[in-house]
Amino acid sequence: MNDKRALYPEGAALVVGGSGGVGRSICEELAANGVKVVLTYNSNSVRAEALATDISAKGGVAEIAQLSLDNLERIQALAEHIVHNHGRLHSVFIATGFDIPQIKICDVTPKQWRTVLRSDAEGVFNLVYATLPHLRAGGGGSYVHISSAALQRFAELDILSVAPKAAIEELMKGVAKEEGEFGIRANSIAIGVIETGIFLRLKEEGVFDEKWQEMVRAMLPLNRFGQPQEVADMAVFLGSNRAAYTTGQLIPVDGGFGV
Repeated sequence: MNDKRALYPEGAALVVGGSGGVGRSICEELAANGVKVVLTYNSNSVRAEALATDISAKGGVAEIAQLSLDNLERIQALAEHIVHNHGRLHSVFIATGFDIPQIKICDVTPKQWRTVLRSDAEGVFNLVYATLPHLRAGGGGSYVHISSAALQRFAELDILSVAPKAAIEELMKGVAKEEGEFGIRANSIAIGVIETGIFLRLKEEGVFDEKWQEMVRAMLPLNRFGQPQEVADMAVFLGSNRAAYTTGQLIPVDGGFGV
């Protein structure tokens, strides 16, 4: 990876939520491009271990770490561990997903509102707080946040998902604005319905029934749902040197939902 044309510098990428559907694809795509990956999981260690084993079997380098974004000390320790073991932390991918109810604003309780804002928005702030000094010390780097297409076209019942992501989006813009002089970039990807993770489970449970799916597909110029690999392709591009002049952007990967 010493080639000047290399997509990423030496060191390692941190993929928070790397054991999830989209996170898994990001880890696999990074590893396929020769990037060392540290992927985190919240509770499913078996899935995380299986992914790391699969990446290693294909010649990549991956390690796992349990992480909860409300534990600032644990995040700081993990960032220091990455720098100590790999020499540099150059990229942070944020692909966390929370299983929250589809609910109208009039039915949201103050407790629900506090919970999602703390777990999502405050959690990502903790992550930036702990990793930003290491990106600076390493000579720059990149944040890529997996966000929501509902930021550009509000999706009914999605308030508990989109509200904290709106706060995170402003945080990403702020990082892009203030840290650009240190070679640090920050971008987000506004994803639509992706056939993985929570969507598949809710589909099986009937929450996203055929009527709902037909209604959503009718809103999409491409008339289909997305695949996790399509998100990973954009994420790995945005984190790489090929996107070196792109920062502060919210880029849709949504099948045209926002059109």
